[in-house]
Amino acid sequence: MKNLLLISFLLSGFNHLCAADWPDWRGPSANGVAPDDAYPQEWSAEKNIRWKVDLPDRGNSSPIVAEGKVFITQAVEKLNKRGIMAFDRTQGKLLWQHSVVFDAEETTHDQNPYCAASPITDGQRVVATYGSAGVYAYDMEGTLLWRRDLGPQRHVWGNASSPVIHGSMVYLYHGPGPEAALYALDLESGDTQWVYQEPVADQKGRTDGFRGNEKGITGSFSTPLLLSAEGRSELVMSFPNLLVGFDPEKGSKLWWSQGLNPLVYTSPLYDAELILAMGGYKGSNLAVKRGGHGDVTLSHRVWQSEGDGNNVGSGILVGDHVYMINTSGIAICRERNTGKVIWEERVRGKGAKSSSWSSMVRCGDRLYCMNQSSETVILQASPEFQLIRVNTLDNAMCNATHAMSNGDLFVRTWEHLWCISDRREVAQR
Repeated sequence: MKNLLLISFLLSGFNHLCAADWPDWRGPSANGVAPDDAYPQEWSAEKNIRWKVDLPDRGNSSPIVAEGKVFITQAVEKLNKRGIMAFDRTQGKLLWQHSVVFDAEETTHDQNPYCAASPITDGQRVVATYGSAGVYAYDMEGTLLWRRDLGPQRHVWGNASSPVIHGSMVYLYHGPGPEAALYALDLESGDTQWVYQEPVADQKGRTDGFRGNEKGITGSFSTPLLLSAEGRSELVMSFPNLLVGFDPEKGSKLWWSQGLNPLVYTSPLYDAELILAMGGYKGSNLAVKRGGHGDVTLSHRVWQSEGDGNNVGSGILVGDHVYMINTSGIAICRERNTGKVIWEERVRGKGAKSSSWSSMVRCGDRLYCMNQSSETVILQASPEFQLIRVNTLDNAMCNATHAMSNGDLFVRTWEHLWCISDRREVAQR
């Protein structure tokens, strides 16, 4: 019952969407779980492909699906352009695109192209952030509604945090970097409702890959998570060293827990009782009981592990277990309540790169995991390792996450946007 109430709360922020839409890069409930399980398990570059379209440049953002459209953010580096593209979901036809020219210097990782953050929609508007080039809101037909300049984002590895919509607000982590901050913007106008400035990360006693280095790289690439707990709403964010729950209306801190390392890539996972956060680069993982107040490090932290968090993509909570795939392409199953590793197995196909930056998606009792050779590894969500199959496309570089909508599976690589389906009828939405 608790899980059903939680999902109902999350969906209430998307009143104009249909149940089959995938409006957020982690799906309608922001947990990577498809609303049904009627999705293909077998495909190739020639089999069960409804359509594919060429993309103008490389990109890491994940597709979202709503109102018969597929949206991705897209940079064209040679032209200094950053923008968004909208495609017809049934045929892959480009419906509209909007871009801005931004030629100021902005550093990033060589495998993290500009416009890495995925867009989000409530079925009436679509919001996207282009890093230092600003935040943009459009209607579903591509008309620009508003834009905000939140200042430069300065980090050696760029940025990737995606916006979150709930009710009349859009929440955005404008970071990492020295000006990193969590913003709440009015969805209608883009006006700032509140802002939380991220504190400078303490690097003393680091236990991650920068162990012994107090001038290592810090920052968060996490996307905020909107939840309901104990009769209240809260906005959860993984910062360097700290997991924090905010009042989404006022921006005040409701609770916080120490235990992360100063470098975080993944977004929080949740169920009715726990929130899990995972650090990056041999960092820390922790689980916190929901519903706390103030500093809950001692009162609500269920477990913490150090030195074994090496995830860029986010995992999946299923029953008593949490599943993830790390950057090396090793799939891992842990006990939800203790963090104990149950199994870890390298999963790969025939592609040159089995490493993974993508997040898991669950469809029924199956886990879909993308690697950097655009291969999808399908695993059984089970405390016993079971590989179902590996599906290959064209071996193009891929750092995005699947979108699943009404039986169709959407994949974005550095070269193409794909629609994968084994259904004969064509979905209209």
